[in-house]
Amino acid sequence: MTDFAYKPTLTGDLVILRPVDESDYEALAAAMDDPDVTRLTGSHGEIGEEQARTWYRTRKDQTDRLDLAIVDKASGAVVGEAVLNDWDPDNQCCNFRILIGPSGQGRGLGTEATRLTVGYGIEKLGLHRISLGVYAFNPRAQRAYEKAGFVVEGVFRDALLWDGEWVDEIMMSVLASEWIPSEV
Repeated sequence: MTDFAYKPTLTGDLVILRPVDESDYEALAAAMDDPDVTRLTGSHGEIGEEQARTWYRTRKDQTDRLDLAIVDKASGAVVGEAVLNDWDPDNQCCNFRILIGPSGQGRGLGTEATRLTVGYGIEKLGLHRISLGVYAFNPRAQRAYEKAGFVVEGVFRDALLWDGEWVDEIMMSVLASEWIPSEV
């Protein structure tokens, strides 16, 4: 039975994933303000600080999604967030998204956070399918998703207009029947 009301803490070798809250705002705002992160996530526009703080403050109360802060075990710093959202209870599926700021990149933190989150979604929440979209100019993220078991399903052509250029969005998913529990 899927229960997004419970907010777990998941621990790996490199990261701790814990429920996100308002105290994570500064670290996450810094990550989202990075020009490369903004581009790789296709983020247009900004939200105000109070709106963002309210958003993070209310994540623990959501019963249809899971928002986890990614904490680098080596430094104890919040370096990003991992999210299961867009839950479709009739089809036992949801979307996955992740954001890693510059201080958490290039060290396997994103790959481990992805594996932990997907493992929780499939093994504990009983999800059948977890999907995501990754922009074509982000091959590093695509490789991390593939390491976590995601498979390319197709392409949304010209899905993002970035700096006057159209960018494809690569659609990926992992199914419960394909998930290898030892990866968690």
